[in-house]
Amino acid sequence: MGSASKLDSLRVTVLAEDSVLYESPYLGQHGVSFLLEGARGENKKKVLVDVGQNSEALLSNMRIMGISPSLIDAVVLTHCHYDHTQGVVNVLRAIGKRDVPVIVHSDIFRLHFIAQPYFRHVGIMPGDSREAIEKAGGSVCLIKEPFAIMSGITTTGEVKRRTEFEEVWLGLKTIKDGMVVDDLMLDDISVIANIKEKGLVIVTGCSHAGIVNITKHAMEVTGCNKIEGIVGGLHLIEAPSSRIKKTVQELSKLNVAWISAGHCTGFKAQVELYLAFGEKFSPLHTGMRFEI
Repeated sequence: MGSASKLDSLRVTVLAEDSVLYESPYLGQHGVSFLLEGARGENKKKVLVDVGQNSEALLSNMRIMGISPSLIDAVVLTHCHYDHTQGVVNVLRAIGKRDVPVIVHSDIFRLHFIAQPYFRHVGIMPGDSREAIEKAGGSVCLIKEPFAIMSGITTTGEVKRRTEFEEVWLGLKTIKDGMVVDDLMLDDISVIANIKEKGLVIVTGCSHAGIVNITKHAMEVTGCNKIEGIVGGLHLIEAPSSRIKKTVQELSKLNVAWISAGHCTGFKAQVELYLAFGEKFSPLHTGMRFEI
């Protein structure tokens, strides 16, 4: 992204998250959903990133916030997990338009499950199949490469795995050539916004690719080394203390200006982030709004 491909401003609203703002009327759920509102001159776009797992709660929060689904221009699903994708068909019906871009990694509709303590499908649910999405007005964009939604907002595409410590939990499985194999979550993508005089804001779903990997990948995709903020889930809830500490150290080295993390981040990781970043860190809650 050159200077001609930067936003004048960005607003990020947390529409759904596991917890809610203090004294707020919002509904929480296990999952996340964000509304990104990017502006560059007269060009303005509203991008919905993930839909949580409870569309009724999501749409209720949007009504309380005064956000009309009909104004959404595009949808990004960061990965296959049900707590980010379940109910996307209901949300598309609420949007009520035809040919709404639904931007996803090309592998997102694969069979995806956990085998312990018993078989359980945790990927895209049958009611949110590609066919159902398209019938509800979505236009599915299956792509592994970065995808520019507007000047200044792009997806990461498939994220390069660079670090030695950001391993994917191997309890996740898929089927390949008739065999059960570990699922490395290659469909995990994030959204990058590049704001004039500020730098990059990275919005993640669960960071299965590793937040350090994602951040370095975002810098490479955009050619910008200045990280304004990181918003989303960092999936450190089951990580050993060594990985949490290493992650926080690497983020500190990258001079991230501020971080707001929740959902799958975990309390221990939030504590370490607060100890390292102080007031530059905040736990994520439904109802939060970031103006950049």
